[in-house]
Formats: sequence, C-alpha cells, structure tokens
Amino acid sequence: MKALVISGGGSKGAFAGGVAEYLIDGLGMDFDLFIGTSTGALLIPYLSLRKVAAIKDIMLHTKQEDIFDNNPFKITIDKNNKKQIGIHHLNVLKNFISGRKTFGESNNLRTHILQNFPESIFEEIKSSKKQLIVTVSNLSLSQLEYKEVSECSYNDFVDWTWISCNFIPFMSLVKKDNNYYADGGLGVSVAIEEAIRRGATEIYTIILDVEKKQIKNKSITNPFSLLSVIYSFTKGVLEQQNIVVAKDFAKKKDASITYFYTPDLLTSNALILDEVEMKKWWKMGYDVAKKQMNSA
Repeated sequence: MKALVISGGGSKGAFAGGVAEYLIDGLGMDFDLFIGTSTGALLIPYLSLRKVAAIKDIMLHTKQEDIFDNNPFKITIDKNNKKQIGIHHLNVLKNFISGRKTFGESNNLRTHILQNFPESIFEEIKSSKKQLIVTVSNLSLSQLEYKEVSECSYNDFVDWTWISCNFIPFMSLVKKDNNYYADGGLGVSVAIEEAIRRGATEIYTIILDVEKKQIKNKSITNPFSLLSVIYSFTKGVLEQQNIVVAKDFAKKKDASITYFYTPDLLTSNALILDEVEMKKWWKMGYDVAKKQMNSA
C-alpha cells in the first residue's frame, strides 16, 4: 500500500502542493492512503482525486480574510517596502472582552472550506475507496485523534479538517462532542507511524520544515513572539521524535519512507499568506521533488 503523508505548516503548504504535483502529475503516482495534518488536511481531499490544478488554484488564491474573522496579526509595509508583521492589539483585546479563549478567531476558514470542498467532492472521495485521514488534537482528553473520511458525515469531516488547521492560541479553539479540539500538529507533526499502522509499505512524506535547522530564531520582543519561538521549538522536537520512531517502526514492518524537506525556512510566520511567495514555494516544491526523485 502506498501512502502520502503531509505535515502541518500553514502557508508553506504551497511547497507540499508542488511536491505532490510532481509525484501525482509528473510521475503518475497513485496513492491508497492520505494523511494530512493542519495545512496537509486541506490539501489531501483534492490530491486523493488527482485534482491537483483545482487545489493549486484554491490554495494560491486564499487570502487572510478567508482565514480570520478576527485577525490577531497586523501587516504593515516599512520604508523599504518590506512586510512587517506585528500583533493587532485591538483585535486581541476584542477577543478577550468577548470571552474568547484565543487571541484570534478563524471561523472564516470553516466557511472557506465549505465553499471550496463541496459535498459532491466528499462523496466522490468516499466512492473512490481511498483512505483519507486528518489529525486533530483532543485537548480535553490529552490525546491525538485520527478522523477518516469513510467514518464521517460531510459536515463532521469539514469540522475535523477545519479543526486540524486551528493553530492555537492564534486561531479558534473548537468545542465538539463535548471536548475541546485544536491543530493536529500539537499531537503529531507528521503521521508516518499511523500510515504504517494502517498497512502502508511505501510512504512519501512531505515535511514543511528544513531537515537540519541552523537558522537562529528572531529576537523575542513580546509575549506573542515568545509563544511563536516556544511552538517552533516544541514542534521541531516533536517532529524529530516522530521521524525517529517512524524510521524504527518502518524497519520492523519492512516499509520504505521517502522524505521531502523544504530547502530553507521559507517563512517565520506561516499564518501570513502571501500569494507571490506561495507561488514561488509551489514551484520550489515541484522542482525539489523532481530533482530528488530523478537522482534516487
């Protein structure tokens, strides 16, 4: 069984899309199992149906307002015409005053998923018999959960896909089935081990980070930048643990794993969407996959 596993990474998902385009359209690969975390969860429905051009158009034209109904970030242009990203203190204050538990709200993302992932696509995936799984973190029970399309109603799967992307504390904390849920990346950065457990023997894994991080984090200037650095650190540690465990598990199960990493950091804030940059990253992913597969 062949699997495609995509990690979380916000706007860096464009790189994953480029890798997947080369594997699916360039090499004609067909996958039986798809597992996506966060931005990976947004990609896999269309990838499973080989509708690469459709998800490329959707992803590259997604804007900040498609994600946030209350955006905790403020983007300004400095005198050198470069983007500067700060905290929108008024929006954060509004969220606290309204009794919300996070700095921002991402309800617009659920609407965006509904608009771009119609029920007809959902039914087509079910009919295809492909295994399609998104990861979510159950904060109430402190456990990771895997939500498979075949076991969900349309509205439930939309919810789980949305929840998988909700990078707290900057995006919405969601209460569903009497539990609080958030970004699947809090529990597993890249779900290789789960793919093997489900029978995959040939796994292609897209990790939206550099293989060896040597870039120093930016200065910590406020509580928000501190949170970002803390999350980056814990995500990196978790990611390495996931990979080490997966490699050992793959040996025991006689499974092969092919890894695709970003060649550089790409961005320090993956919650900021820049169409120009994301187009570059998509092409970069395609070129990286082509070079790596041709040299294998």
